Amino acid sequence: MKTFLTRRLPEMQRLAQADFSLDLWHGPEPPTYSELVAHTRGCDGILCLLTERIDADLLDAVGSQLKVVSQMAVGVDNIDLEACTARGVPVGHTPGVLTEATADLTLALMLTTARHLIEAAGDVKAGRWRTWDPLGWAGPDLFGSTVGIVGLGRIGAAVARRLQGFDVELLYHNPRSSRFAAEVGATLVDFDDLLARSDFVTLHNPYTPDTHHLIDADSLAQMKSSAILINAARGGVVDQDALMAALRDGQIAAAGLDVTTPEPLPSDHPLLTLPNVVVLPHIGSASFSARQNMAAIAIDNLLAGLNGERLPHCANPSVYHGFDH
Repeated sequence: MKTFLTRRLPEMQRLAQADFSLDLWHGPEPPTYSELVAHTRGCDGILCLLTERIDADLLDAVGSQLKVVSQMAVGVDNIDLEACTARGVPVGHTPGVLTEATADLTLALMLTTARHLIEAAGDVKAGRWRTWDPLGWAGPDLFGSTVGIVGLGRIGAAVARRLQGFDVELLYHNPRSSRFAAEVGATLVDFDDLLARSDFVTLHNPYTPDTHHLIDADSLAQMKSSAILINAARGGVVDQDALMAALRDGQIAAAGLDVTTPEPLPSDHPLLTLPNVVVLPHIGSASFSARQNMAAIAIDNLLAGLNGERLPHCANPSVYHGFDH
């Protein structure tokens, strides 16, 4: 059997000991789509990241012997799940293990954006810190503010737990009431109400066709001019052009983004010229333990699929209806 791995991971020794041929991508950048097609042709397994597009054309090029696609990520919006299911290919993902790391990062992004930490640190390094200024680098308080959480699932609830120490009023919006709401003291409100009342709006909802550009020009117009938008979900949840206009025109105060469209964001992108935005390189899961656990689960999923066993964490469980794996 043959497996293509699109990046070196933690836990590589487990793959080295496995009974299959491993093709490891060594390039400094992710493989292009054509390189991905070339390397996966004839493979029994693929272990990939969010940077790879797994679609129907690629699956057809790989061949009918493909047993499993395992992704080291929670989200799978880069993978055509319907096409995989139609071909009897289970798709593995890594839910749960990055919840706390992403919640930590979200809180850090809130404080960094509100208190101008990156700008202030840059001024120190550049020699622009000349004296104590009563108005210098001042920003809004997170403590005592109103925070609106869009998507009170595992990650949203972990963020809410951290915010309890900041004495905030917690609002949330979900398609239905969240099982975490009572535990974290969050109040369910409609989307428009959340936008209008919140000092911080933080996004933790899945990226689906229904949530594409959930935050658009109309949504931004409903927010306070002093509000800060935080996105630790997916770049496509936000209409980035509308966000740039809102930031430029003072329609909202600032934004902190761990995700963008595209990723990576080009260094000459106009978003990066705005002084009231913090952009991070999608590092929500970048703690040592989270990345180690993600890799371990991705490898568990890969090995189970190659051995004809049910994946421990399958993103398309309906693949097992009518197919013998």
